Amino acid sequence: MNRPVLPHPDPDRLAGLDPQALLAALHARIEESWRLCREVHPSLPRPGVWCDLRGRSAGQAHFGREGLRFNPVLYDENRETFLVEVVPHEMAHWLVHHLEDCHRARPHGREWQVVMRRLFGLVPRAAHRFDTRRASPAPYRYRCGCREHGFTARRHGLALKGRGYRCRHCAQTLVYLGRDFHEMRM
Repeated sequence: MNRPVLPHPDPDRLAGLDPQALLAALHARIEESWRLCREVHPSLPRPGVWCDLRGRSAGQAHFGREGLRFNPVLYDENRETFLVEVVPHEMAHWLVHHLEDCHRARPHGREWQVVMRRLFGLVPRAAHRFDTRRASPAPYRYRCGCREHGFTARRHGLALKGRGYRCRHCAQTLVYLGRDFHEMRM
């Protein structure tokens, strides 16, 4: 069984952090992860860090911006798991991208999985299990033959202008049902 290599953060301490201290904890974890990666790839550049990611994604290795992006809402709501899993997940992408001959590696392919298991001691998971309702409110409800879909205001606006959407599973055209007022937040 894998054991995380990086020290586990104290959940009680994390729970009491104000936004600025929480950001400092994120940067410290990124620094720890980066130093660990440099043990196997000494010339690995330090990534820039931004907390400007929105929607359902917790993190993103953004090679065009030469750094890592994180979702501040999901981080605030899932502090411990975010530091334990999301930061190493994105740093593994950063490392694999900078390895020789790995520019064409699949995002969650063999190389990334090896880094997650052997370097970070974590189970390689391609997706998080966070509740994304607050980070990605989608109050506009649509239906197909197999399920209900939530649309953001932007996507709903595109549908109103005539853009058609189909379900990826059943391929039926999505039909607008109305707005879900339970997810609306002021």
